[in-house]
Parts: sequence; C-alpha cells; structure tokens
Amino acid sequence: MTLLEHAWRHRTRHFRTTIGFTRPSNTLPVSLTGTSCALNCAHCGRRYLRGMVAIEHANPAGMTSCLMSGGCDRHGKVPVQAHADLVAELRVGRGMNWHVGMITESEIEAIAPQVDVVSFDFLVDEDTIREVYGLSYTADDYLRTYEMLRRHARVIPHLTLGLRAGAFCGEYRALDALRSAGLEALVVLVFVPTAGTRYANCPPPALDEVVNFLAQARCTLPQVPIFLGCMRPGGEYRRHLDSLAVRAGVNKIVNPARSAVQTASTLGMQTRWESECCVMRSQ
Repeated sequence: MTLLEHAWRHRTRHFRTTIGFTRPSNTLPVSLTGTSCALNCAHCGRRYLRGMVAIEHANPAGMTSCLMSGGCDRHGKVPVQAHADLVAELRVGRGMNWHVGMITESEIEAIAPQVDVVSFDFLVDEDTIREVYGLSYTADDYLRTYEMLRRHARVIPHLTLGLRAGAFCGEYRALDALRSAGLEALVVLVFVPTAGTRYANCPPPALDEVVNFLAQARCTLPQVPIFLGCMRPGGEYRRHLDSLAVRAGVNKIVNPARSAVQTASTLGMQTRWESECCVMRSQ
C-alpha cells in the first residue's frame, strides 16, 4: 500500500466523507502597520502587506470576520496592541483571526477579548529562522511561544513547506514537535516565489515532496483536521497539488482548483463551501 493510500485510509476512518472548500471573501485582511515592516523576509519582502487594508482605512461593512496582521518589529512581533480603539470597532459582530508573531504573554493577554483564533507560523529549523526572517530565535523559542499562546487563545499552527528557498528544511521535525505538543488543527502552506523578494528566482518545492508531506501529516495526525491554506503556487502546480491533496486526506482547501472539486466528487465526498479564513472553523 502506498503512502497516499495509507493517508486516505486514515481519512476515511477518522472523518466524515465531507471536505471543506473556502473562498474567504467575507474575511477582511487588515494590517496594523500598513505596508511597513522592520523585517525584510526572504520570501515576502513586505510584498504581502500590499494585499491588506491599513487599519485606518478598514471598512468591514458586510464582512463577517477580520484577519488581523501586519508587519513585524525587529524582534519578529506584530504590534498587536496598536490601534486598540479601531480594533475594538472592527470586533463588533465579527470573528477575528490574528497573526501575532513572537509576542509576549502580556501582549496576548491584552488582546484576548478581541481574539477568536491565532494563526501561528511554526518553525524549528534555526538556519531557516535566521536566513528567512533574520531572527535569532531557536526551535525552543517557537515551541514555548506556541505553548504560551495556547494557554490564552485557540491557536492553529501554520507550516510553510519549502520556506527556505523552496527546500525542505525541518518541516518533518516541526510536524513531530506539534504532534508532541498537541494541536487542534494544522494549516499547511507552500512557498511561492514572489517578484521583488530575495527568493524571487527560487523554485517552489517539488510537487511530490509536498504531496508526500501532506500524506505523512495525515498518517502522523490521524484525527487532526489538516487544511491546505491560501499561500501556495498557482497554475498547473496548484491544479495537480489540490487534486492530490484531496487524495492525501486533507479536510479543507482554500481557493481550491477545479481539479480538487472534481476529485472530491469522484471519491464520493460531500462538499461544504465556506466564505471565511479556513481557521475560523476547525473542521
């Protein structure tokens, strides 16, 4: 039996034959720092902040949730306590998903009333932390921060495959660390070469490596929902990946390629469509 077949067996044993597909059109992405960031991460170079709305200009009318994020300070922390009054206004009647970085316990305590879920980028490879982010944190620092955040909020870890120039560096160790620490769900992302960044000319990780990771994650975490998140390459890469991700046993895919919907139908799965960030619902 292949790894993909093992993964599918775990999927059918522990979950209903339902898969979630989400197009997060009802989640407003808000930056607490506009396009400013003290870091110049190799994969981002502040480019992704351009796709967010600065909090001073955020108009959440018709939105059911907000993604609260922004640039980091030189310690890798998003200034989560900035614009507290505006955040409180956005909060009324809406769910809030926070990207917080390496914040402290006092900072998560301060924003706890505005938090429904924290999306936490989890790493254990220290060479990747230094090269990509320019930070000197250790694997233990990330694990301690993750465990601390879980004491105060619902936290969904995110693993980006191939984050270090498209190469796998510590992703399986991160998976094992999360299994030991415990997790409610897992979001898997895939490095995207982005124009204007230091990694612009690096290839994404090999498709078979990504699919193998998804299948191994399903076998390692047989009862944990696994989501294929919004950051991943497009085009033919996405078409093939999304279809194989369904067969690897993922529970949800953000902005799915048509191939994923077709594969789910072929496998006799029911589909559930959502319109918010994937972590707003655990299943």
